[in-house]
Amino acid sequence: MKRILITLFCLALVVVKSLGQETEFKPVEYPEGYSSQLNVVYTQVNGWDGKMDLYLPPKEKGPSPVMINIHGGGWNKGSKESQTGFNSWFKKGYAVANIGYRLVQVAPAPAAIEDTRCALIYLIKNAKQLNIDVNKIVIMGGSAGGHLALMGGLLENDHIFDTNCKGVENVKVAAIIDKYGITDVNDWAYGPNITSKSATWWLGDKAKDKAFINSVSPITYVKKTSPPVFIVHGDADPTVPYQQSVALHKKLVEAGVKTKFITVEGGLHGKFPKEKNSEVNARIMDFLKELGIHK
Repeated sequence: MKRILITLFCLALVVVKSLGQETEFKPVEYPEGYSSQLNVVYTQVNGWDGKMDLYLPPKEKGPSPVMINIHGGGWNKGSKESQTGFNSWFKKGYAVANIGYRLVQVAPAPAAIEDTRCALIYLIKNAKQLNIDVNKIVIMGGSAGGHLALMGGLLENDHIFDTNCKGVENVKVAAIIDKYGITDVNDWAYGPNITSKSATWWLGDKAKDKAFINSVSPITYVKKTSPPVFIVHGDADPTVPYQQSVALHKKLVEAGVKTKFITVEGGLHGKFPKEKNSEVNARIMDFLKELGIHK
C-alpha cells in the first residue's frame, strides 16, 4: 500500500510559485516503509537556498543505493516539484534525492553545475546519517538536467566547480543516466544545428569565452576513468539535437568507458510513446543491475 505524501496543508496537490505564476503538481507517492525529508537545504549561496527532497527506504535493510534526479528546462525554468515518477526506483530499493538548482534568473553559468556538485557532495558527507551507500550513487537528468547529471558525474575529482562545497576529496558516482542532455554547449550555442537561445542566455557574459564554454561542456571531461553512462535520445528531437548524444557516445566508446546508447526512432524531446518510456526505464534498470548497483 502506498502512502501519499501531502506537502502543504494536507492538500492533494503541490503548488509551486515560479516567475509570478502558480503551477500545480501531484505529490510524490512512495511505498509503505519509506520516509521523506522535504526541502532539505544542501547549500546556501548569496542568500539562495539549494534544496532537495529525499525519499529514504527503511533503515533496517542496510545502506541503500541512491538516485539523484535533476529536472530540465534549459537552465531557465522547471522545478524539482515537477518530478514525481520514481516508482521504478522505489521498487528496486533506491533512495531518491530530487534536487533544485539555481536557474539563470538567479545566477548564470556555472551556478547550476556548482549546485549539482554541492548536492552530490552533501549526500556523500551525510551518507551515514541518511543510510545511503556512497559506492552506489546514480545521477540522472533530462535535457538541461541531463547536462547537469553528466557534469556532476564526469567531473569526478576535478573540483573546479566545488568552491561552495569543499571538504570531500573523493567525489564519484557509480553511473550516469543522461536523457537527451546537452553534451557540447558550444555546439548547441553556435553549431550548425542551433535550436534554442537557452545556451547563450545561460552563459551570460561568458557567451563568447570558448575556454569557459568548454569547461561547462560534459564532453570535455570524458576519460578512461569516467563512470558508466546510459544515454537515451530521440532521433527527431527538435530541441537538443540527436547529434549531441551521438558525439558523446562516440567519445565514451573511444575512451573505453562502459556505455549504452538507446535511440528512440521518431522520438521528440522527451516525448516518447508510453510503451517506449516503459522500455527505456526497463533498460536503465538492466544497465544498473549489470553494474551491480542493485539486484
